[in-house]
Amino acid sequence: MKIFLNKYVALLLLFITTIVSAQLPKGLTETEKQIISDYQFAKYTMTPPPSVPVRAAAEWEEIEYLVITWQANYDGILTQIVAAGVQECKVIITTQNQNAVTNTLTNAGIDLTNVIFMDRDWDSIWIRDYAGNTIYENQVGDRALTDWIYNRPRPNDDTVPFGHAMLLDIPLYVTDTAPNDLVNTGGNYMSDGLGNAFASELILEENEPGNPYNVSAKTEAQIDQIMEDYMGIQNYIKMQALPYDVINHIDMHMKLIDEQTLVVSRYPQGVADGPQIEANIQEVLDNEVSGFGTPYKVNWIDAPPSTSGNYPDNGGYYRTYTNAVFVNKTILVPTYRPSVDNPALAQWRDLMPGYNVVGIDVDNQGENLISSLGAIHCITHSIGVADPLWIVHQAIPSAPENTSITIEASIKHNSGIANASVFYREVGTTTYQQAAMSLTSNDIWSSDITVQTSNVEYYIWAQASSGKTLSRPIVAPEGFWTIQVGELGAADFKVHTITGPFPNPARKSVRFTFKDVEGPLRVTIT
Repeated sequence: MKIFLNKYVALLLLFITTIVSAQLPKGLTETEKQIISDYQFAKYTMTPPPSVPVRAAAEWEEIEYLVITWQANYDGILTQIVAAGVQECKVIITTQNQNAVTNTLTNAGIDLTNVIFMDRDWDSIWIRDYAGNTIYENQVGDRALTDWIYNRPRPNDDTVPFGHAMLLDIPLYVTDTAPNDLVNTGGNYMSDGLGNAFASELILEENEPGNPYNVSAKTEAQIDQIMEDYMGIQNYIKMQALPYDVINHIDMHMKLIDEQTLVVSRYPQGVADGPQIEANIQEVLDNEVSGFGTPYKVNWIDAPPSTSGNYPDNGGYYRTYTNAVFVNKTILVPTYRPSVDNPALAQWRDLMPGYNVVGIDVDNQGENLISSLGAIHCITHSIGVADPLWIVHQAIPSAPENTSITIEASIKHNSGIANASVFYREVGTTTYQQAAMSLTSNDIWSSDITVQTSNVEYYIWAQASSGKTLSRPIVAPEGFWTIQVGELGAADFKVHTITGPFPNPARKSVRFTFKDVEGPLRVTIT
């Protein structure tokens, strides 16, 4: 025992020296690889799962706090995140140098009213991987956080969720004790708010027999049970790891933007992780359905190469536009250079009308975050609101002319729902009409509206018995869903279905993006 302790202390001191002398990447450093087998990942705090059913929040739901860890060599990137964040919610900054951060933000003209400083030790900037995840008891009840064992030997990072829970007086459930000692990481997790979640098979490898974390070996069924007990995940979709993504975090190549829609990185044919990503998505489409019981919709967004044209299979960084984060009505997207960013940001704005889409450069010479294997989603996390008004609706994509259609939504709040409405208008008009919704059964609210010959834009609004109000999409009335009415002619098809060309003007090649097109598609350019 004494020999082991001496060895462990020596390695830990070596690790601390590494932290002081250099920033930690998203992946393991060589020093961390040396100490990982001796590091004590599992704890003995005996945190049982919640005693009532819980629901893991989706990222597009309303949040109260954006949380980050301040690392000084990324001042510019973090300042832009805070500038956008304080317009939407409160921002909690973990730092031990509040004065310096205050000066940086103040000099940037940022009002600190919505900024909260948490003076706490930390090891790295990658808070997505080690912060807690918001859950709600009985779907919309009391708020809590669930924290897994962080898959890095970074002891200070692993206690940050405890700091958040203490600061905000929020219950914290931790999967750190056998048989529930689950190793997991936030970059490899996405939830739809309905009990479905995505991950890579890294979650299996990190908890299998012989794992390097010295946690109890678990079968896939046991992992699934822990995720259900602590987070309410009932369908845990796991995809094959990618050959060139060395950290195997799904947020580096895909993003769930609503209950049924995925945004996925696309590479040129046969390049880098493109073939495996395509195979994984096809596997999902062939074997899984959304929480609505319908196939997932997939929107592909081009992954940019380096300025010299390199992708991850020939020395390029893992550049991606899917490593974005929702902050209520704002979406923060990593950017690289205007020639590739402009079409990507245009695509994001087309997919998410009404949202404030903000690009933040992660590939500049002074603050090259992407070279450390992460981007914007990786260095941010969030904590949901204390009293969620939860609206779930499957958008209606099309309808025949001159017909009545039924719009339904599941609407819940802890105090109950007082009333709800559908607001709708014909495309090209400015004034919404209001149609009251009626409670039909089991929190399902419904209303019938009549469409004529023009496409219709609509959103859903609800008021809780407590007086709280919220819309879905959360950006309404500026953002909305669109019903395409009748059979589209060529002009309407172009306006509502085709985005592009990108780039414009073009040289050697040109690209168009097609939205909501099912079945075979033949394109002829003359």
